[in-house]
Amino acid sequence: MARPGSPVRAIGLSYGARVTLIPWPVPEPELPASTHPVLADAARAAAAAYREARRLHTRPELAEEVAMGADGTPTMRVDALVEDAIAESAQRNRVNLLSEEAGFVDNGSAVTLVIDPLDGSSNAAAGVPLSCFAGVLTRDSIADEALTVWLDTGRAWWARTGESTPYRTTGRTTVDGAAVSLLRPKDNNREAWLRVADRAAKLRILGTTCLETALVAEGSVDAFADAGSDTLRIVDLAAALVTVPAAGGAVIDARGRPLEFDPDLTRRWSGIAAATSRLADELAETILG
Repeated sequence: MARPGSPVRAIGLSYGARVTLIPWPVPEPELPASTHPVLADAARAAAAAYREARRLHTRPELAEEVAMGADGTPTMRVDALVEDAIAESAQRNRVNLLSEEAGFVDNGSAVTLVIDPLDGSSNAAAGVPLSCFAGVLTRDSIADEALTVWLDTGRAWWARTGESTPYRTTGRTTVDGAAVSLLRPKDNNREAWLRVADRAAKLRILGTTCLETALVAEGSVDAFADAGSDTLRIVDLAAALVTVPAAGGAVIDARGRPLEFDPDLTRRWSGIAAATSRLADELAETILG
């Protein structure tokens, strides 16, 4: 996908258009020294592309739907710009790519970079500072390393499979009194959503699954859940599958289906990331009623 817009066009914006640009800077990601060069390059490419997109395009332009993604959902311009930059990074580093918009891109490697290039696209296009890059390196469909970058702050969460992290979950074991992040309710899950809401002490709807699951790993919230709407794709949950267990938590599907690194992005899950396996199971029971 060719990137629309140019510096000349941006300089010529009218006053009315200029005021709809997002003025806040996008910092360089603060990456751990142990981050794999492929993940690091992809994250920096995402931040640079997002920074440039906000400099050149107004909020309505960033939110404009420019294509249909491989996952069957519309692609915003801001998604396309960021993903294009990551795809160039993957090709440069000679690894395959599995991404929300492009689907599976075979670059002839045994290693695949599984990414959500810009999780929280609607937030990103509107200037709400809650969006992130999330990526996982896999070899033969086995996850090895994960990185999540909060793009508006540069803050990063990194984890490697089988190794402990400096992050720790809260250790909470029950839904009652928990702080829970949820996807917004939909027509097919309103009753389940309310069952969780009735038991939790605090609820948040941030609109960025990858960031919310990183906050579970860090212990800022007790759990994140899609309360039975079957909305999430593997790219939404990939980083959590490494980061949350490394911090002592658990990631499951509410209906008990295996979470697999499958290139079929039409597959959906009702993912739960929780401080403990016991809390994850209790959330699933609450959702299913």
